[in-house]
Amino acid sequence: MNVIGSRPDGWWRDRPAAILRLVGALDSWADAQEERVTVVLEREPAEPLATEHVELVWAPAAGRDAADDEIARRLPGWLAEGDEVVVVTSDRALAERARAAGAAVEGAAGFRRALDP
Repeated sequence: MNVIGSRPDGWWRDRPAAILRLVGALDSWADAQEERVTVVLEREPAEPLATEHVELVWAPAAGRDAADDEIARRLPGWLAEGDEVVVVTSDRALAERARAAGAAVEGAAGFRRALDP
């Protein structure tokens, strides 16, 4: 939600549609950049989201910072695969956790601008 929330475009009126738009944009970006992308959602979507190039995961339990906690929990496994891991977030605490684990961090607003020029 950090990436979605980085642009005040009324996303809060329809979170599922905002997530769908983000996943669609990420799918196109991942294909064009030949990058592996994982999106961690706060909860499982009510409807399945179609994607070819984006892995979708969600926190096992809803709650404040649930997606951030799931990212932090998965970081060691992602880093062990040997690829560079970049966590996109505007959350300072998550950024600190990601850096401490060995991941790079990119700000949500800057990434969103690059994603949707």
